[in-house]
Formats: sequence, structure tokens, C-alpha cells
Amino acid sequence: MAEILDLDAGTITIGGGGDEYREPQRILLKYANRHGLIAGATGTGKTVTLQTLAESFSAAGVPVFMADVKGDLAGIALAGGRDAGQDEAFRKRAEQIGIAQDYQAFPVTFWDVWGERGHPVRTSLAEMGPLLLSRLMGLTDAQEGVLNIAFRVADEEGLALLDLGDLQSMLVWVGQNAKELSLKYGNVSTASVGAIQRSLLVLENEGGARLFGEPALDLADLMRLGDSGKGMINILSAEKLMNAPRLYATFLLWLMSELFEQLPELGDPEKPSIAFFFDEAHLLFDDAPPALVDKIEQVARLIRSKGVSLWFISQNPADLPEAVLGQLGNRIQHALRAFTAKDQKALRLAAENYRPNPAFDTAEAIQNVGTGEAVSSLLEAKGVPGMVRRTLIRPPQSQLGPITESERGEIIAASPMGAKYGERLDRESATEILARRAEAAAQEVVEAEAEASDKDLWQMDREHKRGRRYDPSIQIERDEKPARRSSNRDTIASAFGKSLARQLGTRTGQALVRGVLGSLFRAR
Repeated sequence: MAEILDLDAGTITIGGGGDEYREPQRILLKYANRHGLIAGATGTGKTVTLQTLAESFSAAGVPVFMADVKGDLAGIALAGGRDAGQDEAFRKRAEQIGIAQDYQAFPVTFWDVWGERGHPVRTSLAEMGPLLLSRLMGLTDAQEGVLNIAFRVADEEGLALLDLGDLQSMLVWVGQNAKELSLKYGNVSTASVGAIQRSLLVLENEGGARLFGEPALDLADLMRLGDSGKGMINILSAEKLMNAPRLYATFLLWLMSELFEQLPELGDPEKPSIAFFFDEAHLLFDDAPPALVDKIEQVARLIRSKGVSLWFISQNPADLPEAVLGQLGNRIQHALRAFTAKDQKALRLAAENYRPNPAFDTAEAIQNVGTGEAVSSLLEAKGVPGMVRRTLIRPPQSQLGPITESERGEIIAASPMGAKYGERLDRESATEILARRAEAAAQEVVEAEAEASDKDLWQMDREHKRGRRYDPSIQIERDEKPARRSSNRDTIASAFGKSLARQLGTRTGQALVRGVLGSLFRAR
């Protein structure tokens, strides 16, 4: 019996091929960073293929990140073989392929945006940036422009944008100072500001308030090894996250972009630095603007040299843009159903993406392979696409299916990530700084009113002693100097102070503004 991992040859076995599936189909680790595709209709075995690939990468010492959209990937944390009937079927399949079936568990870290079924995973708004945030909220070009201005001014003024409250506070100020900002940055429409604020409320209701904040996820914590030297398998609980598909897609895009920006250039390493699986990959591209699709294509093309292996999982290869599909060198195609003319066209297009095999018709094979079988094409020496073959996917060595809540809880409690990410941090950021400036501006107005009132009383007393009647309407302060004209060097901060001072000119106005903005400018 052959082993699934042969580090001397630099390969991992995904299944069997040829006559009676006795010719092993192997992925060359050196070319795993040329990315891959797992496609097929619902119920054809994509999840099992995903699990076996994650096991193989982990066994080779490659960390893995994947989203669990149905809750059935957690079993990879436990050894398989506990189900007698399943064990018998798996051993027969392994024998047919010609590999040993060695049940074992793999190191797993659970993550969850909501912090319920895994360690909380967060990022700051500043790290996400206005481009991905605009895509997440579905903003128009004009609204995206205003959002860019808000980020630019926050950066220039040293106002950290960490969570949704920070951005909401920043947008309130942008709307108040739209006239001054328009002269420097271009038109700032208060209608656009209002539309962004409404989108932020929707995002908050979808769970965005939990995603944005600190401590932000450190990518180094995704690229750890387990105690046995196996790569850590990071599983993002996405059952709840899938109810907010834009949030799910944008988070994965941010994570891929961060990997691209932070990892060093490696060229063509002997094995990947990390394997990254995009389940339900079509969500990355549905309704995405061309500029964003171009960015995804660029990252997919260039991240190869950082040692990152990207795998896209979807029902049909047509779900992915041609430019992205062309970057995927390793392909595992499960069955496609062709019930309509559109389905038949998609089937033909899928078959044309493979190097033909004279032994069978590719389109017919894709339509007729059974559950657990696939049509595969893997990169060979020098990165040449391999001839398409029928492949029986090897059975997983870990448990297939979900685990109990108590088992999940034990794994989460034993992870060192709980101490680092368990408690949410709230350091000083835009909300607190803007609130402090507002209070300072309000205090200046109050002090100015008190000083003016004292002067009026003093002048009234002075005129009374002279036997004259005091008339404040004609009083002119002799020591008053001409007002200094505004300079182009006035900072955004001074404009903010002036704006707040005008609004807080009376005690009534002060109370009114505090009532309206109380939820945005948190009291110190």
C-alpha cells in the first residue's frame, strides 16, 4: 500500500486513476502554488475532496485556512473510523486506489466572526480600507468618493478608524464640514454621507460590528504548526456568516489581500506557505464591479510567488471569471448535470478546459462520474497540465462530518488563541478624539459667553456710576481687534472646532446637539 504523502518525491495523493483506479493521482507540492479548482454539482463529493486536500497539506507541514459553510468540516479535528459501516466502505475504497487507510486527527483552530463557535476574528476598518468597504456596502461611485475622503482626512488628522462607531463619528464630522472639505478634496454631498450612514446601520445589523475592532487578526496566527509538525488547519465557522454573503466575501478578499501584502517573495518554494480554500467561490464575484474583479485576478496571479496556494470551490467553473479560471492549474471536476440547453453548454465549456485524453470523452466523463469520483487534471513536471483522468477520490483519514458542541468547546478551550483574541479592546480612536474636541469647542463657547456677560455687567455698573444709561446695542469694545481672516493654513481640526462652536453657541443648542449625536460621540 502506498502512503498519501511522499515528501521525498514532494507529492500528495488525492486518489486513483487509470484501470480500476489503481494509478495514483498526485499533486506536486512544488506546483501547488499554481492554485486549484474543485467544482461539481451539489452532492457529488466536493466537501470530501476539500477535506482530504486539507489533510494532505497539513500532513506536509502546510497551514490551511478554509471556511465551513455547512458545519461539516469540524470532524477533521478527530480521527476517523468510529462509524463501522463508513469504515468498511472507506477501507474498500482505499484498497481499490492502492493506498493505506491510516485514521488520524489533525490540529485545528476554530474561528468565528460572532465569537460563538470559535475564537473571535476581527480586523480594523483602516486595514479593510475604503475599496473593500465600499464593495461590502454596495456604494455608488459618488458615495465611494465621500468614503475615500473620510479615510483620507482621518489619516491626515491621526484619527484611528477601528470600528463602525469610529467611521460613523467621522462621517458626522465630514457632513458638518462638507463646504470646507469640498474646496480641498472635491464635492462632498450630505446626501451621500447620509446614504453611507444608512449602509453602515445595515452592515451593523448583519454582524459588521463584531468583525471590525481590535485585537485584529494576526496572519502569523494562521500560519502555525501543530505540536506534531503538521500544519494548523484554521476553520472559519461560516454557517451564520453565509446569511450575510457580502460580509463573507469581503472578509475573505481582505484576508487574501493581507497575505499578498505581508508575505515575503519566495519564488517557487518546495511547498506552499499556506493553502487557502474559498468555498462558495461564486460569492466573491456576484455583483462585483470590474475594478474589484481585476484586483482579485491580480492577487491570484501574483500571490503565487508568495507561496500561497489558492483553491476555489464552486458548483460550476463558469461561476468564476475567465481571467481567474485561467490561473488555476490543478483541477478536480466532480459531476455536472446537464438537464437544460444552458447546462449542456456549461458542460462543454468545462470539458474544453482540460487536456484531452484519447481513452474517453471528457464531457461525457464529467456528466457520468459518480459520487466520490471526479475528472482531474494536475500539473506535472515543469508545470505542464496533466492529461485529464478519471479519479476515485481517496477517503479522509479524519472524521467525516460534524462534531459535538462539547468536543468543539474542548478544542477551543485548549487553544492559546483564546487568551489573545477572547477580550475585545477599545483603545482611543476617532470616536474618543472627536468627542474630546467637541467638548473642548463647547467649553470655549461657554467660557466666551461667560466672559462677555461679565463685561456687560462691568460696563453697566460703570455707566450707572457716571449717571448714564447703558445700551448694549451700541456698545463697541474699544480693545476689540479686527477679526483675523481665515488662512489657507487652517487645519481640518480648526475647522471642526469652528463648526462645533457655531452649533454649540447657546446652552439650548448644546443640549440639542448632544442629544442627536450622543450615540455617535460617546461620553468620556
